[in-house]
Amino acid sequence: MSDAATAVEIHGTCAKGFEAVRDTFAAHFSGAGEVGASVAIVRDGQVVVDLWGGSADRARTRPWTRDTLANVWSTTKGMGSLVCGMLVERGLIAYSDKVSKHWPEFAAEGKGDITIGQMLSHQAGLCGPTTPTTVEEMCNHALMAERLAAQAPIWAPGSRSGYHALTVGILAGELVARVTGKSIGTWFRENVAEPHKVDFHIGLPASEDFRVAEMIPSAVSSLPPPETLNVSQVAALGNPAPDARVPNERFWRGAELSSANGQGTAAAIARVYGALAGDGRIEGKVLVKPETIRAMTDLQIEGPDEVLGMPARWGAGFILNVGGLYGPNDEAFGHSGWGGSFGLADPKTGLGIAYVMNQMGPDLAGDARANALIAATYASL
Repeated sequence: MSDAATAVEIHGTCAKGFEAVRDTFAAHFSGAGEVGASVAIVRDGQVVVDLWGGSADRARTRPWTRDTLANVWSTTKGMGSLVCGMLVERGLIAYSDKVSKHWPEFAAEGKGDITIGQMLSHQAGLCGPTTPTTVEEMCNHALMAERLAAQAPIWAPGSRSGYHALTVGILAGELVARVTGKSIGTWFRENVAEPHKVDFHIGLPASEDFRVAEMIPSAVSSLPPPETLNVSQVAALGNPAPDARVPNERFWRGAELSSANGQGTAAAIARVYGALAGDGRIEGKVLVKPETIRAMTDLQIEGPDEVLGMPARWGAGFILNVGGLYGPNDEAFGHSGWGGSFGLADPKTGLGIAYVMNQMGPDLAGDARANALIAATYASL
């Protein structure tokens, strides 16, 4: 189909009954400033929507295709959390383990009792570096793991949550390396992406750069003025200073930062969340067991988030539905990324939904386009 106003053709498939999703997606190209994007929905293990359209670059010279990858910022956190859940399932770690059991240096500065569950649910008090840090340094895993292990927590660990926007990727990545001997990107590739045909990457090879969409920063920002930030917000959101252009750089794409630099398609993300909304299988092949899904989404903490400045409900790395972010059902969970992307699972309806784009909106979560696509999905049931 095509939109008359913009001549943007929408490609892919849409099952009968989900036309409202297709229409909503198409309307964003004329009414919401969409440049290039994809949306996918899996229900009860079956793909019911897999749509894409628009351009993969600001100049609109490259069409967005089925295989176009986009940087999904914090939507990546869901994949990093999945890796940790799979390690729990295999008996390599437990959410109740102290991080220092596997990473002894982490015990410095009174952090010896922080559990893996607390770390993944943003309770560790390490929401950002307390020394000036560049984006390039944040992409140096060994450097940042050493710094964070030596750093004192900003608040009493376990007393509250405060969104670890970037640092949770370093913490999870080091934990995975300590217990598996492999980087988190390598482990994800070998145990999720390759065996389950999930086109998602934590650490993208240069050979795949030709598929990556150019990220386009939002003209406005919803981040509060620097002078209004508390200490935790300064660390989490301002150190390093946010730069929406950095995903277009090779050093960023090649890093393995499971909090922010994943590259993937909506179809790949929906494929994973579709499994998490059901019995943990992808095309009959076990990704995780149902009891693991329950463990990953057990409530770790809820209440005002020190960094986000709003109510939050955290599982072991997943956002548990709050304020209707992921539709009408409390059972839904997932993760959203700066600018608009998201992936969610709703076990009550068997839905896995995902959306990725290159034109960023201003929000960390709750993008208007994402909200509209979620609403259209539930209206189609």
